[in-house]
Amino acid sequence: MKRAIIIGASSGMGKEVSKLLLADGWQIGIAARRTEALEALKAMQPDAVTTATIDVMADDAPQHLEQLITDNGGMDLFFLASGIGKQDPNLDSEIELRTVATNGMGFTRMVDTAFNWLANHGGKGHIAVISSIAGVKGLGMAPSYSATKAFQNKYIEALQQLAHMRHLDITFTDIRPGFVKTDLLNDGKNYPLLMNKEYVSRQIFKAIKQQRSVKIIDWRYRILVFFWRLIPRWLWVRLPIKN
Repeated sequence: MKRAIIIGASSGMGKEVSKLLLADGWQIGIAARRTEALEALKAMQPDAVTTATIDVMADDAPQHLEQLITDNGGMDLFFLASGIGKQDPNLDSEIELRTVATNGMGFTRMVDTAFNWLANHGGKGHIAVISSIAGVKGLGMAPSYSATKAFQNKYIEALQQLAHMRHLDITFTDIRPGFVKTDLLNDGKNYPLLMNKEYVSRQIFKAIKQQRSVKIIDWRYRILVFFWRLIPRWLWVRLPIKN
């Protein structure tokens, strides 16, 4: 039986991908800060779901993750779907630092723990994370968000190289969606090219099964990112990019 751990499974794409994994016959260990929100998932297939309360910002999060892996009977796939982001044109330090801490330190804490567990238990497995197309360029409306997503892109790339250096059979999937209709964007703003979470989650599930290295969701955002990369820095920083 295939076994997966999903961090951030209480809502959004983490929850939807968890459902897809269950339907595909996986044994899953799911975690979030709000444990009560996980019970509906567990009720779907009680024998196939293990739950845990994990706050990626807590110092003891690695120990809780390791315990969840043990309770789940092991781990073939680690899927990280937790993170925060907010537009911050006024550069509120509290927002910026919280985003850096969650998407930077929290991300590193969880991914490192998963990498080391796989390295110490057979040296093979799959690590998939949700980052964002926001990591391609620095976005003035969301400085810390775009910066931390760029960090995540490079961190996964570096771990992929590290796995090869250490002769580990660990596969990585960096999932980069555009705007997705989740609680994260429930702020009353009008986001362009907004995608529903069910559609995006199916694309994520497909990318995981295909073991894609990088997956930009969807084709419209692939075109957008292609042209973003062509814009020189001197011009980019002068563009008033807003939602």
